[in-house]
Amino acid sequence: MIKVITYGTYDMLHYGHVRLLQRAKALGDYLVVGVTSDDYDRTRGKINNQQALMERIEAVKQTGLADEIIVEEYEGQKIDDIKRLNIDVFTVGSDWEGKFDYLKEYCQVIYLPRTQGISSTEIRSNHRRLRLGIVGNSGVIPKFIREAKCVNGVEITGLYPSQRIDFQIPEDIPLVSSYEELLELSDALYVVSMPNCHYAHVKNAIMAGKHVLCESPISLERKQTAELFGLAKAHGCILMDGIKTVYSTAYSRLSLLAKSGKIGKVVSVDTVCTSLMTKPAKDLERKWSSICAWGPTAMLPIFDILGCHYTDKTITTHFLDDAMRFDGFTKIDFLYCDAVASLRVAKAAKSEGDLVITGTEGYIYVPAPWWKTDYFEVRYENATENKRFFYQLDGEGIRYEIVAFSKAIESRKDPNYLPSAISEEISSVIEALHSGVSTFRI
Repeated sequence: MIKVITYGTYDMLHYGHVRLLQRAKALGDYLVVGVTSDDYDRTRGKINNQQALMERIEAVKQTGLADEIIVEEYEGQKIDDIKRLNIDVFTVGSDWEGKFDYLKEYCQVIYLPRTQGISSTEIRSNHRRLRLGIVGNSGVIPKFIREAKCVNGVEITGLYPSQRIDFQIPEDIPLVSSYEELLELSDALYVVSMPNCHYAHVKNAIMAGKHVLCESPISLERKQTAELFGLAKAHGCILMDGIKTVYSTAYSRLSLLAKSGKIGKVVSVDTVCTSLMTKPAKDLERKWSSICAWGPTAMLPIFDILGCHYTDKTITTHFLDDAMRFDGFTKIDFLYCDAVASLRVAKAAKSEGDLVITGTEGYIYVPAPWWKTDYFEVRYENATENKRFFYQLDGEGIRYEIVAFSKAIESRKDPNYLPSAISEEISSVIEALHSGVSTFRI
């Protein structure tokens, strides 16, 4: 009996997939089909899948062509599968010509011609069309535009700067003269204006029936943030908090490990996020303060892992400008019934930007810059038990964030990466700093 194996994602299974499977089946007597897992696809940079793993497996099963279906979960698995299953022929589409020649040591390798004019990428692009406008003047905008171009079906329709910008905008991105014009051109908005403008920009977009991805904080007051989430729900719109870290695979895995008891009971979470401003004493009205620029990211693992129901907090800050309440450095300590947490954020000071989650049996260490990590360690008293975890991170998480936003709009369901309660608590802490509640100055 000749055993044949082939692999693929098989997202939105189409005629081209079926023809390849038919040709693969004709090469032998028994066909094994490997379907790539969601996590493995993400490590390879494939983040636009419309269907989950089980849906894709079922679609392959329904063709009736596979004698056996397996899941591909890691780099190098093909060699393991060929040996384990006694495979005679490995086959894949001709667009991979030469890529898998290394497998010739283990079995015959055949590249099959693909069906012309059909691709999952094109189908996904046609299926998911999203006109996305941008409002703001943040330096992250060029990076956001680059990453959006990597997501099928997303079109940047325009940019309304709202203030003077100091960076180059790609020639294919039109600058619009008013926010109203941007709303007319767009199905959804990415709001990255100054934090004190977020509330008005988000509210106007939602009232116009537009979906919103807003760079955190969503507003500077808890009440306003809660109001905006309520309005989004009432108008059938998606409102997502734009903390890009939460959408990365590495962060989601370390969060799950911490919550699952892998390091015992979590008793402390300590985060640091800093970046030095250029010419910090000038033009502060056009810069994000430390608490607005870094506070949401620093608070993310604290509220995600320990929850939002702390019993007390102490804010220690250094204002570069009293009137603007612009903090150059801030330290916040949270007290829980059975745990503590601390964060340090700064734009006028520098420190090691790592994350440490302390448990009763071990701890999780994420090296700087932890907010865009692709690597972390779980460490124990017995160092031989330590484990290291590596995950692919493309575009610092921005690309994954855009994909999550696009999918949420398509499904009309909150993806729940970041519960609104956390977004509201972030706004509450920033509000407390600005109002002087529990705040000490240095």
